[in-house]
Amino acid sequence: MTEKVDVLICGGGSAGLCAGVWLARSGINFRILEKRAGPLETGQADGVQCRTVEIFESFGLSEPLLKEAYHSIEIAFWSHDDAVGGVGGIRRTRYTADTEPGLSHLPHVLLSQARINELLTNEMERAAGRSCVEYSCEVQGLEVDSEYTSDPEAYCVRVRASKDGTEKDYHAKYVLGSDGAHSVIRKSLGFKMIGDTSDAVWGVMDVYPRTNFPDIRKKTVINSEAGNLLILPREGDFLVRFYIELESNAAKDITLDELHDRARLIFSPYVLDIAETVWWSAYSIGQRLANQFHEAYRVFLSGDACHTHSPKAGQGMNVSLQDGYNFGWKVSAVLRGQASPELLKTYVSERQKIAGELIEFDRNWAKLFSSTYRREHGISSKQFEEQFQLSGLYTAGLATHYNDSMIVSAGKSEVTLTAGLKVGMRFPSVQVVRFCDARPLQLVRALPADSRWHIIVFAGDIRRSRALVQLQKFSTGLEAIINAFTPPDVDRDAIINAILVLSSKRTDVEQDWIPDVFTPIVSKWRVKSFFKVFFDEEGYSSPHGHAYGKYGVAPNQSALVIIRPDHYLLIEELRFSHGILR
Repeated sequence: MTEKVDVLICGGGSAGLCAGVWLARSGINFRILEKRAGPLETGQADGVQCRTVEIFESFGLSEPLLKEAYHSIEIAFWSHDDAVGGVGGIRRTRYTADTEPGLSHLPHVLLSQARINELLTNEMERAAGRSCVEYSCEVQGLEVDSEYTSDPEAYCVRVRASKDGTEKDYHAKYVLGSDGAHSVIRKSLGFKMIGDTSDAVWGVMDVYPRTNFPDIRKKTVINSEAGNLLILPREGDFLVRFYIELESNAAKDITLDELHDRARLIFSPYVLDIAETVWWSAYSIGQRLANQFHEAYRVFLSGDACHTHSPKAGQGMNVSLQDGYNFGWKVSAVLRGQASPELLKTYVSERQKIAGELIEFDRNWAKLFSSTYRREHGISSKQFEEQFQLSGLYTAGLATHYNDSMIVSAGKSEVTLTAGLKVGMRFPSVQVVRFCDARPLQLVRALPADSRWHIIVFAGDIRRSRALVQLQKFSTGLEAIINAFTPPDVDRDAIINAILVLSSKRTDVEQDWIPDVFTPIVSKWRVKSFFKVFFDEEGYSSPHGHAYGKYGVAPNQSALVIIRPDHYLLIEELRFSHGILR
């Protein structure tokens, strides 16, 4: 049995499903092969970084995520205290914010990866109008026909799979290997995982605890003489995850009773009784990175197939999901004829860099959590807590910075005009007020993840005649550019989404002052869209977002930023003059 698809995704984890959402929303012919008999049901990752919540917001999925998840607002740090309860006693040393205020408009939350995957699957299949995942389908191998890799229309990748004893052949233009740490795709290509495993062993368990420990419903780090333990409250009211440092031993030999006993010792003198253990596992700390991320830019690796590390920093599911987010919009653009296949080279250059940084971060993070390492290097509990806080930008998923490429142009940006933004990093959101209905909104809500590019124009105070004339001249050139890239038979904002942010007092501005490029004709009813013009001011019942201040734009200065479909900045701070971009 043979089937042709434009994109074949091998593995239905975070990376594969996130890429699948992009492909479904873009109308791409794709399929996901998953060896499990059905969707993930329990266990595995649960930490959802601020950046990942932002991604869900871009897909229109943040509301159920935020409603169901545990919100991690505060971290409690506990350290050993021999004066309390004798040897093994612990005391609280400080509280701090889980995420530094101002880093993101969305919180760090915790929710089962099974539910995360379910949200992505539901959106993917809603957008595609069909079932997209073939369960109980195990990949056996992969071959690339090198004779045809230069032909963008060729289905030059063959994947062999089996389902219920039946052999299946898939021919694809592109393949994404997201089939985990033991990736068949990676092994078929002969790629190696480079790295090592340490002697450190940790256990993890999801439990319903009975305890008098006062911070059981807060993210908590405990450093006791009996070892280290990380508490991560879970969704619902009572479920909690423990990450527990264990004595050196083979992970395969660890028992659940050992995890329970170690947890009780670390909590002493507080009482801990485990009412139920829902899921548990043990693992050795290790970091590995694939020596290659692609084959002929037709087969790509993502997630655990190309980077593995410890789970305590909450990076695994999040970085994997962002691999899929990066790949999804790029391969969709190529297959829709909106970009050349050269664009896919930036998947490798960008995500391989991030994976390397992740491995280095995790190596240092694992040492920081090791009691033995801290003793040997004289790292105090206070120093540990300070280093934990300094890592906040990274653990929130907001430290990603892509280098210059065909879609990142820091060298051509004017850094003096929008000092609060950085080319190659994600575009941060602020609250603004929409012109048409006075509704306060986060600005990124006007930038949905639907494969469009976004241009945000900061035109200052157009009550000043000079600023208004300048905006009108610039808009003529912007409209010409948008028309040049947009087919005549689709909405004017189908390819480029032009957004206007003004510093004027909203009620002093009239709708007919706004250039037509910011109120395009859309939909089957051919009506104007009034949802693309915003003001930097407070709402009737909401605080001022101070957008111009946060982005570093002077209120009387004109500037713009160009934002990629994945919300990373391509270029910023272009002045506009004489009706054209330069």
